[in-house]
Amino acid sequence: MAERRRRRLGWWLVLPVLALALWAWARGGDGSDTKSAAPQSSVKPSPSASRTASADKHTAYDPADYAPQVRTYAKKAGISAQLLMAILYNESYKPHDPDFERSWQRYKTDSAFGIANMHRAAFDDTKRGRDFADRRWDELPDDRTLAVEAAAWHLHDLAKQLPAHWTSARTKDELLAMGYNAGGGNMLAFARGVRPGSQAQSYLDTLHNNWDKAGTVVRG
Repeated sequence: MAERRRRRLGWWLVLPVLALALWAWARGGDGSDTKSAAPQSSVKPSPSASRTASADKHTAYDPADYAPQVRTYAKKAGISAQLLMAILYNESYKPHDPDFERSWQRYKTDSAFGIANMHRAAFDDTKRGRDFADRRWDELPDDRTLAVEAAAWHLHDLAKQLPAHWTSARTKDELLAMGYNAGGGNMLAFARGVRPGSQAQSYLDTLHNNWDKAGTVVRG
């Protein structure tokens, strides 16, 4: 039994190394000029989601740099700009580099894309009937403005699922943040008073830690 546990532990320690190796390979770390890359130049942008300049692909990411987009799309979607910015801070724990995200996705096929860490199903549901309906989930790593817009409307859709009144002491923004992280069904359970699990609670704690900073950023 102890031997099996040691083997499992060893495997999980290998995973981050594997992800970084994949990232290095996608960035051209092997010196080859033949590595494949997702096409970018042929993508047709929607009227409201302009493509992020390619120069920022491999630069350090700071959610505060996207405060204008957060304010714009939060207002259009009718949700709190402070909530949207706090979620971007929550989701900034991993390198938001397009090559890294695609390398990781080749290993973990259900991973999330973009600076708002959206899964494919959430993006595809959110884009229906919206002015970015012709955009693809796999464009999110390259277009940070699209990622912000999609996250804003996803929060809008989650808000529409909430009942007019709920028994939980959680605020609307807290419930929406947990819904963003754990899904709409779990959000409704939390609204009924179900205690969040460790992952949802950790996400909420991180949101609280980022809340004041996010407010300062979106107020300019």
